[in-house]
Amino acid sequence: MQIRLDDLDKQLAKGLRGVYLVHGDEILLANEALDTIRAAARAQGFDERQVFTVQGNAFDWSGVLGESAALSLFASRRIVELRIPGGKPGKEGSEALQKLAAQAGADLLILVSLPRLDKTQLGSAWFTALDGAGISLRADPIERRALPAWLAARVRQAGLQLAEGAQGQQALSLLAERVEGNLLAAQQELDKLALLHPGQALTVELIEAAVTDVARFEAAQLSEALWAGDAARCLRLLEGLEAEGEAVVRLHWLLADEVRALRRAKRAMGQGKPLPMALREARVWGPKEKWFERALPRLSLGHLDALLVNAHKVDGIAKGLREPDWPQDGWAALRLWVLQVVEALSGRRLRA
Repeated sequence: MQIRLDDLDKQLAKGLRGVYLVHGDEILLANEALDTIRAAARAQGFDERQVFTVQGNAFDWSGVLGESAALSLFASRRIVELRIPGGKPGKEGSEALQKLAAQAGADLLILVSLPRLDKTQLGSAWFTALDGAGISLRADPIERRALPAWLAARVRQAGLQLAEGAQGQQALSLLAERVEGNLLAAQQELDKLALLHPGQALTVELIEAAVTDVARFEAAQLSEALWAGDAARCLRLLEGLEAEGEAVVRLHWLLADEVRALRRAKRAMGQGKPLPMALREARVWGPKEKWFERALPRLSLGHLDALLVNAHKVDGIAKGLREPDWPQDGWAALRLWVLQVVEALSGRRLRA
């Protein structure tokens, strides 16, 4: 059974299940969930813990099954913890995980951690068996629009407080800007603030002086900002991605591919299909569904056609070709194209 991370404490208070599966790319949230489960298990007498890291096809699954079935000389209750950083246990691993799910119970806790899983993995026999035997939790990154609220809660947990009114909100916005995409470092910065400024209200001036800019950027963040029509954030993300060595050709291809998906969905809607069906036919799922649901009503088919034409120009510039009336630097051309997308979302006529 899948539950939200926020509901883990409530679930553990009702009783420990035999299987817990934690998956996702947000390391801080995943590690905190695992620590919470381990602490609850220790409190209920799970004093022995065996950890296995699954690396490659040569991993010996028989050793895991033997450990789970063996009687312990030192403890009546044990944790068998499996870390699968590749996310794919393979055929033998799939069979072993299904057996482990069946063995788990009052005296044997199976704890499995993996990175973000795709749709195929979520529908696999091994995932279904583990999820059916216990609890699965997904540690997703915090979206930018939800980051200030997340940080505000963490500020309180750290024993800190924000300045009153607008000053506090400005401080929170600056904090979010400096730690975006890096929750692990965000928590470390809050711990540092709690040591340096205990009992002091957090202001913009204090954040500027004490919090290091540890933000990390990914293409998915740019997509979220782009389809929300946030020009200022898009430009900041582009600057950060360029500084981090992202390839402009790859980034452009990802964004242009999203325009193609939007165009497919828009054409399907024009044929009378409802938005959810149009998105499925355009092969859009996950967080993009929410972004595209907001963007599609604001974009005409003409806008999307023009954006694709200009995307082709940006692709050529990024590969060394010249284009009249366009910047000849790939990153500058991509910035111009991104601003065109924002203009289209606002209903304005495209430039260039």
